[in-house]
Amino acid sequence: MNRRVSLAIASVAFIAMIAFPFIAPDATYEHTVMLLAFLVAIQSISWNIISGFAGYVSLGHSVFLGIGAYTAGILSTRWEIHPLALAPLSGVVAVAIAFLVGSVVLRAKGPAFVIITIAMLLLFQVLTINLPGLTNGSDGITLELPTWGRDVGNIPFYFMFLGLMVVTFGFSAWIRRTKFGTGLVAIREDEGKAAAIGIPTTLYKNLAYAASAFFIGVAGAVYAYFLTFLNPLGAFNILTSVTVVLAALVGGRGTLWGPVVGAFIVSFASEAATVYGGGTQSRLLLFGVALVIIVLFLPDGLLPVLQRLLTKRRDVEYTDHAGALEHGPVEAVTREPIEPKTGPLLELRNVHKAFGGLKAVNGVDLTVPVGSITALIGPNGSGKTTLFNLITGTGGAHTGEVWFDGERIDRLSPWARAHRGLGRTFQVTRLFKSMTVLENVVAPLESFSPRVLASGAVAGHEADRARELLSFVGLGRFESERAGALSYGQQKLVELAQVLMLEPRMVLLDEPAGGINPGLVDRMAEIIRAANRRGITFLVVEHNIPMVLDLCDPVFVLARGEVIASGQPGVIRNDPAVLDAYLGEVTT
Repeated sequence: MNRRVSLAIASVAFIAMIAFPFIAPDATYEHTVMLLAFLVAIQSISWNIISGFAGYVSLGHSVFLGIGAYTAGILSTRWEIHPLALAPLSGVVAVAIAFLVGSVVLRAKGPAFVIITIAMLLLFQVLTINLPGLTNGSDGITLELPTWGRDVGNIPFYFMFLGLMVVTFGFSAWIRRTKFGTGLVAIREDEGKAAAIGIPTTLYKNLAYAASAFFIGVAGAVYAYFLTFLNPLGAFNILTSVTVVLAALVGGRGTLWGPVVGAFIVSFASEAATVYGGGTQSRLLLFGVALVIIVLFLPDGLLPVLQRLLTKRRDVEYTDHAGALEHGPVEAVTREPIEPKTGPLLELRNVHKAFGGLKAVNGVDLTVPVGSITALIGPNGSGKTTLFNLITGTGGAHTGEVWFDGERIDRLSPWARAHRGLGRTFQVTRLFKSMTVLENVVAPLESFSPRVLASGAVAGHEADRARELLSFVGLGRFESERAGALSYGQQKLVELAQVLMLEPRMVLLDEPAGGINPGLVDRMAEIIRAANRRGITFLVVEHNIPMVLDLCDPVFVLARGEVIASGQPGVIRNDPAVLDAYLGEVTT
């Protein structure tokens, strides 16, 4: 759907919501249904930040509504302060708890994380029951009644929740447009790859979890004043969390507008089931049936499905043929040539890695000279990709030492290694397929600072730089295409541009010519040479031996996890041990 059309529809709907209480001032029941829909939308939009953008699904996210409500309830009764004045503090308390809890629970993934979030909701329910001195236990907390006249009804709450919904949506939309938001989507798509391109995934997840709690906590304070009575079972209700999740799934998890649209659909359907279907049991049945239907038939939600139906298919043919590529200036790789140095850039010292009884890497010593294009070859299963994983920090525990540019890095996180100028591509291309090509190339973080979080994702000099790199690899005209729609060879080129965006001192290339059209092999070699002339060092794993012998010097040969030979291509070409282990008969 066109962005202008979406904004026009949203504007009309917003004006209608503002006008509704003035048009029907006596419709108290309808006002209540609407404000509860706004409350679901606030929670669903917030939930979408951690579970839609970052992909960490929480089934206990309404815990922050209860935390916000109880914060306002406890403090207002003890300090004799109006509950609404405590709403910002309730949001801050929710954020603080989310950050503390998130630093622990976000270490888990998948079903484990889902179960932990449910347990957290139930834990707070138990705590409020068993801390009567603080929470008044099962007897609950009674707050003062609203100060405005009864003839006004719930209209003030209506506008409070409407305003909070709009602000929450604006906050979510702002996050999605920033580097922070792009990083969260990268984590959802491929967390390991996100770390490899410099995104501090642990920090991003913790911040997203905390950010998703603030407006729910604020809404909790307003909700407490709306109810005027709090009890543990109502404040920490699992059904509320299910409603929030269902709303986002119905509308479209990970989209901006999906949680809003889904919130209204689910809220109205739930109210109809309660009124006309026999109460809570009918609502539970409705939720169960809706979840099954969505999972089976609409896993992406309504808005993505409508988007696909309304978007016309463009006649773009994606091919691996080199003739389909643009040929930009081959020197447009780095902003400035990297200052030349001498000596080794990468050193591996007695590196070992075993999987059970299998020694994948067995005492490897390897040195990559500054400014070289070094090859690492060997038969399948010889440990080449495992060695790459150990160098970049994604291979788990190992023994031995990894030194880069004079610094020992084997104790650093993957993103810290990327920030020091170490980039890599993968044997099987790992782009963020739902992002556009341009978003993929601007996603890497050359370094990290707090201001990076709020900077525009696709804007300014970084976007210009990304477009230069796309032109350099011949894919400038594809910047707006979804990365997953490109051919495999084109994805390889986009991934190389993505790594070059890091301004790396060294790039590890894992089979750059693997699986691509032979016509692109020369183009890939040309790109590597051009980058190398600007000072980028390469370590290349490749099975295309003619390409390796023509492009690389020196060459290391790995077999059974050990380096069995190293030297210039001509020497390696004729080494009997290499011929036996890998190359076989090579004609001259």
